Amino acid sequence: MAYIVVIPARYASSRLPGKPLRDIVGKTLVQRVYEQATHSGAQRVLVATDDERIEAEVKRFGGEVLMTRTDHVSGTDRLAEVVTQLGVADDEIVVNVQGDEPLIPPAVIDQVAVNLAAHPEAGVATLCEPVLALTTLRDPNVVKLVSDVEGRALYFSRAPIPWARDHFANDAQGLPETCGYRRHIGLYAYRAGLLRQFVSWPVAELERTEALEQLRFMYHGVVIHVDDAVAPVPPGVDTEADLAATIAIVKASAASSGGAI
Repeated sequence: MAYIVVIPARYASSRLPGKPLRDIVGKTLVQRVYEQATHSGAQRVLVATDDERIEAEVKRFGGEVLMTRTDHVSGTDRLAEVVTQLGVADDEIVVNVQGDEPLIPPAVIDQVAVNLAAHPEAGVATLCEPVLALTTLRDPNVVKLVSDVEGRALYFSRAPIPWARDHFANDAQGLPETCGYRRHIGLYAYRAGLLRQFVSWPVAELERTEALEQLRFMYHGVVIHVDDAVAPVPPGVDTEADLAATIAIVKASAASSGGAI
């Protein structure tokens, strides 16, 4: 099936300045994200940025890059400009791969695109994975979700949802055994026409409250399809500690396989 991948990449980052250009064992972070995406089934992969340094780096390693405006408040807004600049048809599928995911498995990129194509009632598709620790469930930086029997998202929240009333009322430790908590993975497939609609809608109060832009889609009645990821998705790179951990993973993987890094 046909789909394109867009990788939004900003130079500015409060916790890790110049993040896309940081080195990970001889390759920049943005190059590693791009290469992972090219191993998927996407017909086209491009980086969308507003920074000439990132543009130059993508051209250096032979990738495709598109310059976008500097006033976008989210990666979704930047994607909407990309589909407009390129004249992407409304029914074409666009996958947003976060620009700080250098270890993202190509299989999950394919999965989210295929899922959206297979569910014409949905405008967006995304992925999740089990929550395995109580600390993860209670971490507001980890987005949790609940979905219905057909895999349609019911809600996303930074709070622990659903709330196991009796379990937590008794100060029980650990996760309730009867509830399969899920952590949202920030990988999305969209229909291009919906991205154009998204930027025409004002910020929804639910979105503003939780600081989660996917709630703008839900507020407007858009079906979001959710599925468990077919492969583990390593954490992205947000801090110096994340960067160090990613470098260690890349080195260990190369050492165990005897391959190139």
